[in-house]
Amino acid sequence: MNDTTEDGLLGGRVRLIQPRARGLRAGLDAVLLAAAVPARGGEAVIEAGCGSGAAFLCLAARVPGIRVAAVEREPAMAALAAGNAEINGVPARVAIGDVADAALARTLGPLRHGFANPPYWPGGTAPPEALRAAATHERGAGLDAWARFLAAAVAAGGSATLILPAARFDAGVAALRKAGFGSLVLLPLAPRAGQPAKRVLLQGRREGRGPARVLPPFVLHAEDGFTPEAEAVLRDGAALPL
Repeated sequence: MNDTTEDGLLGGRVRLIQPRARGLRAGLDAVLLAAAVPARGGEAVIEAGCGSGAAFLCLAARVPGIRVAAVEREPAMAALAAGNAEINGVPARVAIGDVADAALARTLGPLRHGFANPPYWPGGTAPPEALRAAATHERGAGLDAWARFLAAAVAAGGSATLILPAARFDAGVAALRKAGFGSLVLLPLAPRAGQPAKRVLLQGRREGRGPARVLPPFVLHAEDGFTPEAEAVLRDGAALPL
């Protein structure tokens, strides 16, 4: 993939080579997703649909010593992810594969934590731009398949974390429950105080039996930029506990 840029995440702690094309570039979602994964040093994690690797690289920057596996369907993006892992000094196994392949997930597991920023709009709906279709619209594998993939890779008691549009949180809840994740936690991500959430973080535990919880909204923007809490996550690499 020749038309790329080199960018920095987490205040420059992460170097990311990524496509210049809109719809394939990492944004806030990847950083917020990584901040919500409850990993500790020495644990093994897996990202489904890793793209150029932004989320797992941000997680590795926050939690040194994790062991990373990642799966990406597009060979060019998988190559970028592997290269980005190397330049950031992150040991990562990046496999080319599809989330519909639960057998692949089992060969990579069992791991402690799984996470994904899946294509979130149902197949058959009109994409906002052709270049963004693969990144934002389901092609074959729906949310159920993404949840099953994570369930096949994650050990009992481990976590699965998704970032989704708020309009699809119900589909995410249903998919995780069907795949065997319980003790679900929902964190709304509000653009500004008092505004409805546009994104949500959703996390469950494999075979979890605790009650579901909805947390107070995490507010991203203030009048003069990001809120201090969002700055801590997006620039300084702070965790976003669920």
